[in-house]
Amino acid sequence: MPVSPFARLEKLLDGLQPGANVIDLTIGEPRHPMPDFVIPALAEAEAGFGKYPAIRGTAEFRAAVSDWLGRRYPALAGLEKDSLGIIPLAGTREGLFYVTFSVCARRPDIENPAILVPNPFYHTYAAAGASGAELVLLPAGPEAGFLPDLDAIDEDLLKRTVAMFVCTPTNPQGTVASTGYIQRAIELARTHDFILVADECYSEIYTASPPPGALETAWQKTGSLSNVISMQSLSKRSNLPGLRAGYCTGDPEFIEAFASFRNVVAPQLPVPIQHACVKILGDEAHVEANRALYREKFDAADRILGNRYGYRRPDGGFFLWLDVNDYGDSETVVKTLWKGCGVKLLPGNFLARTGADGTNPGDGYIRVAMVQDLATTEDALARIVDTLK
Repeated sequence: MPVSPFARLEKLLDGLQPGANVIDLTIGEPRHPMPDFVIPALAEAEAGFGKYPAIRGTAEFRAAVSDWLGRRYPALAGLEKDSLGIIPLAGTREGLFYVTFSVCARRPDIENPAILVPNPFYHTYAAAGASGAELVLLPAGPEAGFLPDLDAIDEDLLKRTVAMFVCTPTNPQGTVASTGYIQRAIELARTHDFILVADECYSEIYTASPPPGALETAWQKTGSLSNVISMQSLSKRSNLPGLRAGYCTGDPEFIEAFASFRNVVAPQLPVPIQHACVKILGDEAHVEANRALYREKFDAADRILGNRYGYRRPDGGFFLWLDVNDYGDSETVVKTLWKGCGVKLLPGNFLARTGADGTNPGDGYIRVAMVQDLATTEDALARIVDTLK
């Protein structure tokens, strides 16, 4: 049974006293202000809390998602919402879990199904084994730009693959998959008839250029969304982790089957939340303001960290993935920083697993979530540098 990295961290630090007032940079929980129109929007539709929501969502919600996709990815503009197979999610995490059952059901001919995930990975991916599939880890270390080497995947493994998860921008490293990389992943999915699950929750937090999307890439190349789905969230884009609002879209045939499965077991998204999502998706001003706040903090990281700890400004997302091998293993460094300066971080090896080659690609790394305000973030980074002399 997978264990949360945060539960492991609490055990690691149990009994140890912080060396200063605590700055928690562990959880990827945005702390920027949420849009001021969200609460009034919920109130406008509060009567909807008295109804069971339809699993496919309201027509207005699906239209808002479709319109946003068309603006964000021009290749998708004009596609009817039904062609995009849109369904709401009560946060992307539950979607990433429940989809594992539907990808297995889609290929009943495979006796020993495999689900491929990058390593390190978002911890919910580890629950894939609950569906009966084998979780197969694809190394995503610095030698391959922190993305799995798609051409190194064994052919026999691909024949029994029912899904492959691709996270872009990556969590924890902040790498953005190129259009060519996504195209290659789509080719593999279609050649071997599995579902490519694109986890794009961090797509709206980026440094320079907007990351390419899996659906956009699929449609531009072939005019089809077959074998490709994208999962999105409003948590990071709009600083609304507590709203638990996201959506899944893509291959219409698969989404139809996924919706049928969800209609039996999965949580629905309340109507007032869907109503608020319509307004949230229709506004980009708060999203750009959000990006500007992250840019300020990464500017601070550029200045304070310099070339220490293998630092590089990530292309997307809001994490730093720092190489601390010169100062000890991941867990030792996390304890050192906790006891020395009160900065609370996640050991990199908690976000990965030991692979078939006997190595853990998270060893020697720590993850820093840049979610606090600028002054707090500057303080934390300066403490890290001062403590790891």
